[in-house]
Amino acid sequence: MLLVVAVLVFALLRFAPGDPAAIMAGDAATAEQIAQIRAGLGLDRPLVVQFGIWLGKVLSGDLGESFYFRIKVATLIGQRLEPTFALAALTMVIAVLVSVPLGVLAAWRHGGWLDRALMGFSVLGFSVPVFVLAYLLIWLFSLELGWLPVQGYARIADGIWNFLRHLILPATTLSVIYIALIARVTRAAVLEALGEDYIRTARAKGLPERRVLVRHALANAAVPIATVIGIGIAILIGGVVVTESVYAIPGLGRLTVDAVLARDFPTIQGVILFFSLVYVAVNLLIDLSYVFLDPRIRY
Repeated sequence: MLLVVAVLVFALLRFAPGDPAAIMAGDAATAEQIAQIRAGLGLDRPLVVQFGIWLGKVLSGDLGESFYFRIKVATLIGQRLEPTFALAALTMVIAVLVSVPLGVLAAWRHGGWLDRALMGFSVLGFSVPVFVLAYLLIWLFSLELGWLPVQGYARIADGIWNFLRHLILPATTLSVIYIALIARVTRAAVLEALGEDYIRTARAKGLPERRVLVRHALANAAVPIATVIGIGIAILIGGVVVTESVYAIPGLGRLTVDAVLARDFPTIQGVILFFSLVYVAVNLLIDLSYVFLDPRIRY
């Protein structure tokens, strides 16, 4: 999968409009100056040769040097990793803590007002673009109420509360679509489990309803829920790019946007390859977790 991503990203960047050498040279540059820059960057070589050189470096752990920032791409990723990781982690915590209980309650009260409200929220969560929700939250909680900062990022070293104050709005913005996705799948999986014979047996034995829902229904619906959490990582990665741009967070998403605007090929390739590696690794861990969530899979 990583090899396919590497080939596609490399090809799309080369065939997309925009010349990094022309951007670096400026509007007043001559054709000869642009050609010299292209030669210095190695962009005058055949595409197959360029790809072979880049792939060889990647396999040795070298993502190349940024055209725009003039430092190693791996160093750039390391510098921007903390904000993105913090935003993604807080988003996942909020999404899971909110969506799973909502999905269980909606399945338990199937057909009731809570179930219908959850379905409406899911449709709304999928329909409203991330940047629209971000600006609405900024207007309400930052400009009108003054509770949270409009933009920016504070590192953990600056204090936990200051760190969280700058992440609450971005994480809430990013978690809405994630909550909608996980809650719908949780509702469907738990609703199916509630119709099984072992649920009727548990209720017939007089077990408390909370235990029936958590220990029996939710436990047996854990595999599809874990699966959609892994699949949702792709949505999370895509949302990070927009969210970090709106809230001016200096993470990998913002780095991707800056690199695209500057036609910084090595940086774009390196960041997307890193995102792909994270996506593959998370989904692999999700697959391995099935063994613990459902012991029957071991056999």
